[in-house]
Amino acid sequence: MVPPQKSFRFLLTALARCGVPAVAAGLAGCTSLYFPPPPHAPLLTQKGEIYGSVSTNQQNNFAFQGAYAFADHLAAAGTFSSLHRSKSDKTEDFDFAEASLGYFTRLPDHRVLEVYAGLGGGGTSRTERDNDNIAARRLEGSLAKVFVQVNYASKKQKSIHLGRHDFPLTYGTALRLSYMQLNNFRIDGVGQAPVGNVIFEPVTFTRVQLAGPFQLQLMSGQAFGLHPNPYLKAANSVFQLGLIVGLGGSNSWKPGAE
Repeated sequence: MVPPQKSFRFLLTALARCGVPAVAAGLAGCTSLYFPPPPHAPLLTQKGEIYGSVSTNQQNNFAFQGAYAFADHLAAAGTFSSLHRSKSDKTEDFDFAEASLGYFTRLPDHRVLEVYAGLGGGGTSRTERDNDNIAARRLEGSLAKVFVQVNYASKKQKSIHLGRHDFPLTYGTALRLSYMQLNNFRIDGVGQAPVGNVIFEPVTFTRVQLAGPFQLQLMSGQAFGLHPNPYLKAANSVFQLGLIVGLGGSNSWKPGAE
């Protein structure tokens, strides 16, 4: 248990350690036509469990995620991510959906391990403007993706003590490897050759147990492209703050549980 006088300092340190580098990286790289949706990390424990989350980040990239354990050790998961923003120099639109099937189990120390494989697809566009606010270039195309992902919960256990209440903290890691392809790519209406990239996303997350099935989650990480190119590079970081709800599962792997 973290003493009361250290509670806020501890939380800020944990969040800063996890999130600040990702924020800085995200603000620095804004040229890619791909904005990574957050990897799903439901950490399911048993058949019939349901997971849902809604999250956003500093780029107004909203994500809605869900997962369902339809059998012992087997689950289906889905994500929808959307970003629509307009600035003085550009307008960006991005809509992307993913679906996957996975295997989950408990390790001997009661932590959860998950492995998923899935597909994704969507559309992306960017309109760039000059100093006179006149459209100077438009880039657009469709995105296709295949990926594999591994999630696991950490052994690290902490709790924040505020007033008479303890708020358990959960830590975990998600590792995702994806092949992305930009199809139907056009610049000012002129067709271009398809663009592909292999992207590795190591992501960490911190969850705070709020009340009942509700948790607050901070997820951050960086995307690394193995085949750099000017239009589909891993320039945008993974950084999401969201609310999670989990129903029907076991909490035995969480801090403070038996």
